[in-house]
This record gives sequence, C-alpha cells and structure tokens, in this order.
Amino acid sequence: MSNHKISVTAIALVALALMGSVPSGSTTYAIDTQHTQVQFRVRHLGISTVTGQFAAFGGNLVFDPNAMEDGSVDVAIEAASIDTAVEARDKHLRSEDFFDVAEHPEITFKSTSVETTEDGMKVNGNLTIRGVTRPVVLDAEFNGSAVDPWGNSRVGFSARTKISRQDFGLTWNKPLEAGGFLVGDEISILLDVEAIEQKAEAAGAQ
Repeated sequence: MSNHKISVTAIALVALALMGSVPSGSTTYAIDTQHTQVQFRVRHLGISTVTGQFAAFGGNLVFDPNAMEDGSVDVAIEAASIDTAVEARDKHLRSEDFFDVAEHPEITFKSTSVETTEDGMKVNGNLTIRGVTRPVVLDAEFNGSAVDPWGNSRVGFSARTKISRQDFGLTWNKPLEAGGFLVGDEISILLDVEAIEQKAEAAGAQ
C-alpha cells in the first residue's frame, strides 16, 4: 500500500454507496494506487512543459464491458501530494497562490454519465479544485482486464482531458516583458488507472 492515503473511512463509505447502486451486470473496482498515475502538464514561459503528478488518491469505479454507459467514477485526490520534482515549486503550488491546500485539501471528480464512442468512452463529470466545481469530459479507453497471480480481477483504463486552470480559481501568474505569461493556462491531465474488483462482502466489512 502507498504511504500516502486518503481517509480509509471516506473510501469505505464511497465503496458502500457504490455497491448499493451498481447496475445489474456491473462490477465495483477500487483504484490500485500502486499501479495508477495521475499526471498533469503545463507550459512554462511558452517554450517548455512542466510535468507533475499527485501521489495520494483513492476512489472507486463501476464498470461493465458489455454496458459501458452504465459505468461511474468517484475519485478523491490529496492536493498536498503534488509533486513536480522541485520542492520549492511544489511548496508554491500548495500555497494560497495555487491550490491553497490548507483550505481545500481535496480535488475530486465524480462522473455524471458515460458515453460510448468509436474510440472508447467519454466520461462526463464534475471536477472540483480549490472549492470550484466545473463540468469536464474525460476521453477514456478500456485497456482490458486480467487476473493477477493472487486471483484478483483487475481492469485498466487510460484517460485524457484539458482544462483551463483559471476556471478553477488558479489565477496566479507573472507577465513576461516580451508578452505572454510565466505559466500557461491550459492544463493537460493524463490518467493511467488500474483497479481491483471489490467483492460485495469485502466492501461491507470495511
């Protein structure tokens, strides 16, 4: 297990809620944090790209490969776990200038619907950052399923989207003498998710 964890009680409550509303034929999966990446990219000075990730998160998804439109996703990310490999920058990102993690410790995504497409799925949902909630659409792909050596059923997904950070109140910036700004507004979000099937009796026992 990761040393970074969202409240076990909160995740258990999410699991129980999902188990109570799973469509017939669908299965609930818990995100495997050791094999999942939550990454982002943003332009710097308009000439390069800074890549970062969040190390602490948790959540569940409901999925049926034969009825993808019945799926759902509910995820919470610990904002303070941001990591861009530069501690001074990460400290600034945690401050009131950006994520203000003291007042807004979690970033959340809750799906509202799933649409199937020729290339995969569009997962519509509400993303909340710094206390601001906006609708976003994830372009997602189902990468398949497998059973690990310990008998656990697993599924894998990739998802991508882009957001405007200013839409979520992340407005800090510095103008450049030649024009433009220090930090780009558009944020690319890249997700690679592996999740483990949750048995009904296991979820009820948490």
